[in-house]
Amino acid sequence: MSLLPTDALLVIDMQLDFLPGGSLAVVDGDSILPGINALAARFEHVILTQDWHPRGHISFASTHGLAPFTDTIEAPYGTQTLWPDHCIQGTPGAELHPDLNIPHTELILRKGFRTGIDSYSAFTENDGTTPTGLAGYLRERGLMRLFFTGVAYDFCVGFSALAAARIGFEAIVIEDLSRAVALPGTVDKTNAAFAAAGIQRISATELARP
Repeated sequence: MSLLPTDALLVIDMQLDFLPGGSLAVVDGDSILPGINALAARFEHVILTQDWHPRGHISFASTHGLAPFTDTIEAPYGTQTLWPDHCIQGTPGAELHPDLNIPHTELILRKGFRTGIDSYSAFTENDGTTPTGLAGYLRERGLMRLFFTGVAYDFCVGFSALAAARIGFEAIVIEDLSRAVALPGTVDKTNAAFAAAGIQRISATELARP
């Protein structure tokens, strides 16, 4: 597959809290940093996302006095998985990993900053309708084929790719440059959703060098 000048790479949530040592660490998440840096250098257009939660966010188990990962609540927009406190605005854990080296990044999109709703997707909040503005930004610039990397494959990467496909973008997930939380059934569910939506799963080596 050859890269085009109108392609964009989306690097999802490569933040300290999501990587080893963080409060919601994805196993082996830091191992993909060198590959993401190398791949990003080949894209003219790169966008980063950043979870950016206020304290007391609806997705935090501590907000409800419940257990992370295993407990859920019913939010107005559906079932909400509860997580450890993570990526709190202005804290070290919310910062992008210092080894992420993409100086030509054109946009850093913050999401999840509304207290009462979570935001896995880079395009919409978890209600599926509240937009982040990313779709308009990409369309105005003629960027319609999107490649996704980062964490977590079965949550924010997956939800972002599925939302992109649903609203008319071509979405391609670079599987070897993503890592999953892997709660029971979440990876299989994500793979099935990708197949149903026609989203390709490729490795970075399948992208031809210019």
